[in-house]
Amino acid sequence: MKRDIPVTFLFAIALAHAAGFATAATPIEVPNTMAERVKPCVVCHGLEEKTGRGNYYPRIAGKPEGYLFNQLRNFRDGRRYYRPMALLLENLTDQYLLEMAVYFSTLEQPYPPPERVALLPAKTKLAQKLVNEGDPARNIPACTECHGQELMGTAPFVPGLLGLPRVYMIAQFGAWKSGGLMRGQTEDCMSEIAKQLTAEETSAIAAWLASQPVPRNSGPAAGLSAGMAERCAGIVHGGARR
Repeated sequence: MKRDIPVTFLFAIALAHAAGFATAATPIEVPNTMAERVKPCVVCHGLEEKTGRGNYYPRIAGKPEGYLFNQLRNFRDGRRYYRPMALLLENLTDQYLLEMAVYFSTLEQPYPPPERVALLPAKTKLAQKLVNEGDPARNIPACTECHGQELMGTAPFVPGLLGLPRVYMIAQFGAWKSGGLMRGQTEDCMSEIAKQLTAEETSAIAAWLASQPVPRNSGPAAGLSAGMAERCAGIVHGGARR
């Protein structure tokens, strides 16, 4: 036998729904902090255990402020192209990009353990020679000349090389060589160097660097030598604050 539902019961249900809608519509207070604002960035450039090694998103925490500022401007202005980055940054001012760079440069996160890479002795020797001595006959400087003796970068414009995935470094070398989309539309000293390296050399360098532990209590070196600062003037001058 069908029973009529009391009007009071229906009214109670309506009140409950109304209360739910009101709760859902209550504004959520979001902290006005840079950590909150850069959450879209850490979707890709998050903690190491979240991003994993099998991808092409580099670590940005702790990199020199000037380097990060340069890269943010390059993405925004089209000198370095990756569409998601361009869309995120297209309306941001230099001052805001600088604030982002400062935030990430001071962010401390643990480094991943070295990658286990099977590198033949001959390839190890080749990588170590190029990293520590370069090849003067081809005007290729040692990696340590720009990236510091500990390969942790040089303040304020040159990034560190340790703690990065091997596949990411190989991809970067390829982009520098081809003038591809990841590495901008203007020549720089790294493009010139990469174009002189063979595929065997870039593969050996990337594998050796990825297999090295990150030194404890280390950070970027103090500055470039006069010779390298002149050779890579585009990096230095491009990082000037405006």
